[in-house]
Amino acid sequence: MERPKIEEIVIVEDFKNWYWLKDEMITICKLMQLPYTGKKFDLRDRIIYALENEGKLFPQEKGNKSISKFNWSKTALTLETQITDNVSFGPNFRRFMKSYIGNHFSCHSDFMDWVKSNVGKTLKDAIIQWEVLEERKRDPSFRRSIADHNMYNQYMRDFLDDNVELGFREAKKYWVLKKRLPVVNGFVKYEAEDLMLG
Repeated sequence: MERPKIEEIVIVEDFKNWYWLKDEMITICKLMQLPYTGKKFDLRDRIIYALENEGKLFPQEKGNKSISKFNWSKTALTLETQITDNVSFGPNFRRFMKSYIGNHFSCHSDFMDWVKSNVGKTLKDAIIQWEVLEERKRDPSFRRSIADHNMYNQYMRDFLDDNVELGFREAKKYWVLKKRLPVVNGFVKYEAEDLMLG
């Protein structure tokens, strides 16, 4: 079973049975005359929907547009600044957080998820929550969750957990081999049998 060429994808299985890079998905969207902006999984859903529905556009969810007009890139931020539904984690936000937390501040996904789900709370609350999230790192058993779409990081973690005698280079080698094979629903997942690939 060979991976189809991008221009030859005509049925949904041609797409879902293989791993695709974001750049490849953008190309597929362009060929199918679909919008090609957004996150990788947005593109994936758009392509699958179009292939299953004779080229139709993925229905847009209502109510996703931001209500707030707060300018996160130019407005001077304070501890009392309220988090809005259009919060942006750009340079202005990061500078503010570093001014209170220090240069070791990092805008990791757990923190950004908390901020986005706590509209109405203040940046003072956000600073406190960042410290709470950082405190977890002192627990030797703590491991940050990996988002579903970050297959590479999950594969690497699972491979190294299962093969403690092997290193990062070997894990990456098997990732490259595995992602070239047919997969279930486009997801590359580590399996012990992967060691038989090389």
